[in-house]
Amino acid sequence: QVHLVESGGGLVQPGGSLRLSCAASGSIFSIASVGWYRQAPGKPRESVAVFTTGGNTNYTDSVKGRFTISREDARSTLLQINSLKPEDTAVYYCNARTFEYRLGYSPDYWGQGTQVTVSS
Repeated sequence: QVHLVESGGGLVQPGGSLRLSCAASGSIFSIASVGWYRQAPGKPRESVAVFTTGGNTNYTDSVKGRFTISREDARSTLLQINSLKPEDTAVYYCNARTFEYRLGYSPDYWGQGTQVTVSS
């Protein structure tokens, strides 16, 4: 029902910036929440930033003050990343949940991921 495509990752220097984009298609007006997650090798996937209907946002402590999630419209969700650190290196995934998900009627949607590598 919902398809997600991430873009914007790459190789950057410590202290640099990136803007990740999540493009949604399909039943985009059914989306209740969208978020960014990341997974480094040998580490569990963790929530980075989540944006819910109503404008609520949640950030993991390690990115507060550096990462900003924004929802431009029903199709586009951005993650602005500033002051990148080597420990930010991971595959970043876009996630979306519909209103029906909360009732068990639809799956949790994921994109394919985009690689962010922070190295000098």
